[in-house]
Amino acid sequence: MGLLDKLSGWLGLRKKEVNVLCLGLDNSGKTTIINQLKPSNNSNHLGPLSEEWKHVSQTPAPDIVPTIGFNIEKFKSSSLSFTVFDMSGQSRYRNLWEHYYKESHAIIFVIDSGDKLRMVVAKEELETLLNHEDIRSKKIPVLFFANKTDLRDAMSSVKVSQMLSLENIKDKPWNICASNAIKGEGLQEGLDWLQDHMKTMST
Repeated sequence: MGLLDKLSGWLGLRKKEVNVLCLGLDNSGKTTIINQLKPSNNSNHLGPLSEEWKHVSQTPAPDIVPTIGFNIEKFKSSSLSFTVFDMSGQSRYRNLWEHYYKESHAIIFVIDSGDKLRMVVAKEELETLLNHEDIRSKKIPVLFFANKTDLRDAMSSVKVSQMLSLENIKDKPWNICASNAIKGEGLQEGLDWLQDHMKTMST
């Protein structure tokens, strides 16, 4: 039983497919979280990418290594479709990942709570995301994982929330959970919150 079973089951009954974007800076733990969410019998991608995406690399799980350039992973579980990619302000691939915003129904934003130096970059990327024309008008839920809480110098989820100025998000439901993706800690709490808010979401 994967962590997504309850959520997938509910969405399946609703005959609703939900596209979830899992975003964050490189090395924040997105892929580790996604691998925790996958059912044990579903570690494969959706298959080959279409012609215009041939240059984009797909890294098979679980042997994920940091990739220079633009790396995208997709997987599907029942009525849930996940698209995972790194956000980088210097990336020339920004227009490729923004392509996915229009179809998104929920966002998971992963932060490395031990990486104080890049918290400003994460904040900038978050603000750019929330102000994008395809996201700004949507009332979609945004789930934040303050990840890597096992690190000795990791900040609390409250501190991460303050540094990202999450209190300024007024037009979307949001929640932040402390997580340790390697052990799977905090993930179920976040998914339960996401399910509750998807129930009231109109798509």
